[in-house]
Amino acid sequence: MRLGKGFFIKLIIVFVLLGIAGGVIYFIRENYRVENVYVNGNVHYTQEEVKNFVLDGSFLSDNSLYLSVKYKDKEITDIPFVDVLSVDVLSPDTIRINVIEKSIAGYILSMDSCMYFDKDGYIVESSDEKAGGIPRVTGLPTEHLVLGERLDVDDYTIFDRINTITKTLDKDGLKADNIYFRPNGDVTIYFARVKVNLGELDEYLEDKISALPEILESLSGLKGTLYMEDYDENEGKYIFKEE
Repeated sequence: MRLGKGFFIKLIIVFVLLGIAGGVIYFIRENYRVENVYVNGNVHYTQEEVKNFVLDGSFLSDNSLYLSVKYKDKEITDIPFVDVLSVDVLSPDTIRINVIEKSIAGYILSMDSCMYFDKDGYIVESSDEKAGGIPRVTGLPTEHLVLGERLDVDDYTIFDRINTITKTLDKDGLKADNIYFRPNGDVTIYFARVKVNLGELDEYLEDKISALPEILESLSGLKGTLYMEDYDENEGKYIFKEE
């Protein structure tokens, strides 16, 4: 069987196209190799940990163009506390990894597992390890804790109050160990050595919390209970009972 001239022309074209494609791939592979990585938006993970999530050693995981396509506002399901990752190419050898973490207000301890919930009360993560900077919340129902479902409470406005507490604490640089909601509606915040009784979740809640950094600093080294139920911002008076 004789092969026509047209066949050889087509074959040559195929080889030429393959050669061009191979050259392009080689150029991209060699000239877009990641050397520098910046990380933006990370809180729960270090920059090195985020870098390892993306540059994981898989095929082309060190190629900036490939990563920018792979992580184009990619929704993340296998990394706790991370909602979305994206990669920006700053230069052929430099990328910026943008992290959008899940909005977490606190966690409930259930059967040795930390059930993390967001500002609306939906359980967004379950982990055997406690994440730093997120307070434990007690006094809420612990039955029927299901990932992706909302905590079953009588008054859902309590999540607005929890969010207000955690955001104000974070803004003022305070890290609480536990936020306890009493059956009568009062709230108590536990720090390392001081228990703070804030009283009802009223309109003065933010004022009371904002006053805590200065008060706790004055109580440095002491252990006891700080009573702020009737705290007056104008007078600045409070009661502290040392243990």
